[in-house]
Amino acid sequence: MVTAKEQLTGQAPPELLASIREIARAECCGFEATLEDAMPLYVECKTANEVQPDAISNFRISLERSYRLYELLA
Repeated sequence: MVTAKEQLTGQAPPELLASIREIARAECCGFEATLEDAMPLYVECKTANEVQPDAISNFRISLERSYRLYELLA
């Protein structure tokens, strides 16, 4: 089964494009394939409605540090 594809044109910082090319070389695949692999993860991260585990952990640490202050202010 062949997946339909659309033409994509745009501009990006040279450093970003160089990084993508380097990843493509390291993985022995083309620039377009590397970009195509990266895009779904980017979309998933941007559209996810769940909180990242690190954010929850940092929030708990903040609460523990400030608990006494919160009690005094209440």
